[in-house]
Order: sequence, then C-alpha cells, then structure tokens
Amino acid sequence: MDIIFYHPALTVDNWLQAFKRAIPQARIRQWTKGDDAPADYALVWNPPVEVLRQRKGLKAVFVLGAGVDAILSKFQQYPDMLAQGVPLYRLEDTGMAQQMQEYAVSQVLHWFRRFDDYQLQKIAGQWQPLDEYRHEEFTVGLLGAGVLGGKVAESLTAWGFPVRCWSRSNKEYPGVSSYVGNEQLPAFLSGTRVLINLLPNTPQTAGIINQNLLNQLAEGAYVLNLARGAHLVESDLLAALDSGKIKGAMLDVFAKEPLPVDSPLWRHPRVAITPHIAAVSRPDEAATFIASTVARIEEGTVPAGEVSISRGY
Repeated sequence: MDIIFYHPALTVDNWLQAFKRAIPQARIRQWTKGDDAPADYALVWNPPVEVLRQRKGLKAVFVLGAGVDAILSKFQQYPDMLAQGVPLYRLEDTGMAQQMQEYAVSQVLHWFRRFDDYQLQKIAGQWQPLDEYRHEEFTVGLLGAGVLGGKVAESLTAWGFPVRCWSRSNKEYPGVSSYVGNEQLPAFLSGTRVLINLLPNTPQTAGIINQNLLNQLAEGAYVLNLARGAHLVESDLLAALDSGKIKGAMLDVFAKEPLPVDSPLWRHPRVAITPHIAAVSRPDEAATFIASTVARIEEGTVPAGEVSISRGY
C-alpha cells in the first residue's frame, strides 16, 4: 500500500512517524514537486492541484482536519483535480472534540461569572462586586450541530445551561433543543445569550453572522466563533459591540489570517482573540482514525466521515 502525505505547515516528521506506527504495512512518502507515482491513499491539507490530479490508483483522500472548505474550493476551480468516484474523508474527531469542549466551556463560564466585566474593572482600578447571572437566563445556542457541535452541546448541558442547536437536519442530543432550517432560525436566535458558531463553511453559510442575525439575539449577548472567519461579517460585529447589542466576542478565526495588525478587532476592549488554535489535529489520534478508516475501505465496507462534495461537508 502506497500513501502520499502533504501539508504546507506541519512538522512533517512527527506525522510521518505517527502514520508509520498506525499503518506499518504501508509505504508512506511526503509529496514533493514532480511526484506523479501511483498511490492508494492521499493525506493532505490544502494541497497543490498536482498532488491529486491524475494520480493513478487512488482509493480515497483524507483531509487532515475537520474543515474541508479549502480543498472543496479548489475542486470548484479545477474540476479534474480529483478523479470521479474517489471518496473524500475528513477527520471527524481526533482529539478535536475535547479541545473544542475545553475552549467553549471555559469561555462560556468566563462570561457567565462576569470575568470580562471584572477585568475591565481591574484595568480601571475599581473594586465592585457585580450581580450574578442566572443559569436559566443564560441560554447557549450552537450554530452547527455535527460531531464537534454535539460534543460541545453535551459539555455545556452538564453545567446547567439551557442549550439549543441549529442545523440542516434535526438533532437528538440529550437536554438540547433542536432547531432546523431557515424557517426555525429566528426562534433559535430569540433569547440566545451566547452564540457559538461551529458551522461548516459553505456558500450558504458565508456571512451568516451579520447585522440581521446579531439583532435577533438576546440583548447583551456574546459571540464565540470557532468555525471559519468567512461566517462573520466583522464590521457588523463591531457595530453591534459599539451599540451594546452584543456585549462581548471571542474569536479564534478570521476572514484574513493572520489577522492584520491594523484590524480594529485587536483594539476593541470587548473582543478577545486567539490565533486559530481552538482545536488542532494531533498526529497520533489522526493516524489512528485514518488507519481504521483505511482498514474498512480495504475490507469493502463504507466508513464514517465521507464528505458530500455537493453539500460541502
């Protein structure tokens, strides 16, 4: 079995060793320019077109992350980049769910306990206990309720918050209210105090967090974006923050990354920023997932995690 690997930024040696441990029977090589030899599987992140185009023998392609928008946009530009019938898989959960849970729970609790307000008081040299928020008035709404969204919802219900989710299809997570489709979006937004975005990046979801959506949230709501910068209209968020409609935002992803130094998001006192680190793919967990998926393909069964190229996730 021959496997090619390509990632423009990762420390390659750690990943290659992890895959060799997980799939010892395979010959795994890092793709270099000019390599057009056959391969059974390709493990990639945002690859050049020639990594996949006319690659003989491909049985499947694995994207080294949960998001597939970068490679799907290339498929649109270059329809012949991937041979028809070759399935595309994403990493459904390779340690990313726990990382997302940690990030989301820590930030929701940060806002719920009013640590953002106390930090501003600290800067002003002000000692003033504040009224507590009540759990029943601190509804958390998740835009997107796939594998990662479901895990985040599960972790937040354990803290006693009312939790709701909105997605393309109905979800049945214990203790979570499910809203479906555009017709139920206003009901989902109404009363939501913390909006957490975990949507896939598709043409239908681009710019979804805009002025119209923000205005439908509860007064003094918070926004936590863990999905893609393309979902958020940054100027609309800043306007909502300045008006007081939105009380605070925690952003891990941006329309342009790295975030330009002149972005007003850096300087806004109610915006917290991290550099796209909410959940990262880990070599050993990713290798284990891919090894099990490859084994199923070799057995002739259909594994989980296949991407619908037409839907975009």
